Amino acid sequence: MRPSKLEDLVGQEHLTGKGSILNTSIAKGHIPSMILWGPPGVGKTTIANIIAHQLNAPYFQLSAISSGVKEVREVIEKAKDQPGAVLFIDEIHRFNKGQQDALLAAVEKGIITLIGATTENPSFEVNNALLSRCQVFVLKQLQEQDLHVLISEVIKKDSYLSTLPIQLQETAALFKIAGGDARKLLNLLELVVQTGAGNDTIIITDKIVMQVAQQKLAIYDKGGEQHYDIISAFIKSMRGSDPNAAVYWLARMIEGGEDVKFIARRMLIFASEDIGNANPNALLLANNTFDAVSKIGYPESRIILSQCATYLASSPKSNAAYVAINDALALVAKTGDLPVPLHLRNAPTKLMQQMDYGKDYKYAHLGENNFVDLEFFPEAIKGTTLYTPGNNARENEIRSFLVQRWKKKYGY
Repeated sequence: MRPSKLEDLVGQEHLTGKGSILNTSIAKGHIPSMILWGPPGVGKTTIANIIAHQLNAPYFQLSAISSGVKEVREVIEKAKDQPGAVLFIDEIHRFNKGQQDALLAAVEKGIITLIGATTENPSFEVNNALLSRCQVFVLKQLQEQDLHVLISEVIKKDSYLSTLPIQLQETAALFKIAGGDARKLLNLLELVVQTGAGNDTIIITDKIVMQVAQQKLAIYDKGGEQHYDIISAFIKSMRGSDPNAAVYWLARMIEGGEDVKFIARRMLIFASEDIGNANPNALLLANNTFDAVSKIGYPESRIILSQCATYLASSPKSNAAYVAINDALALVAKTGDLPVPLHLRNAPTKLMQQMDYGKDYKYAHLGENNFVDLEFFPEAIKGTTLYTPGNNARENEIRSFLVQRWKKKYGY
């Protein structure tokens, strides 16, 4: 059902309507390199296909999730012998700087006409050098009237659906779940029809759509509920020390096109929140992972993400640091701005010294084992225990260290 002519495209009239820039460019047989920016399922890939079809141009397509510099260079070599070649790159924002730079010379020399599709703001995700050589077209989310047209056309003209006794009684649930995404709408429609196949009449109501959606819909939506469900399963698998399940949920996110930096960012948080001082190296590895995948991108970054996820899942766990800061914040909210004890205050001026700022402060490095018994809390909350080391090898060492120094005060 993907249209091959611009006039058959549903939605995006501001780009495709009569007199629009894109329409005029195609009519003249010459288009600029461009970035198509818009939400999922609104026609970015379709527009690229229409352009190639109407211009009768050699057409190459790559996905930034599964392609690298090697694949880009291979396409450019092929395009040298095919004047007017169009290269469509889906999710171009996932290309790192090196991958985007590999396109520059070919775009400048006119070896290829680049069409990049992205759901992210190209100002932030596409190199300035490449962006300056492209026209940016903004696609809008499909409106309800667009979805009505789309679903009616599909039921009437699709080679399979048009043969079935479909009775479309209600559309509110279909449109709500689709959220302006034509691909999601058609996937859901197909599932609903398959569920009712074999009946004398396939009735589509909101109730039936919701039942099917809850039972069978398995489309990974980066902005929807499943996005949060899968990242939750991923985090809980690592927390539960199961590297097998963790890498499975990681694969689900990668296959769904999840932002590599989003996954790495969550692992960076996890390394401190759920492992902490039980294995301080976890935070170092997670931080290096975030830096690495930010530079590399897909597909190679899947290996780095897998290494980090399996390491974090296989590490000893402790949420002691996480609990400590939460308890500290709760204490601050309860007790307010308690004054800093005089002996802990800085005394850069003579007046402050006369006011006893810094008086009786003891320099820790002058004490035995670099320690002196000194009060560091405000008077009103002295002796409060906020950090309790977890029961693991590394934090048991920390506990022993604290017991030697603070047993009388904090009860370690």
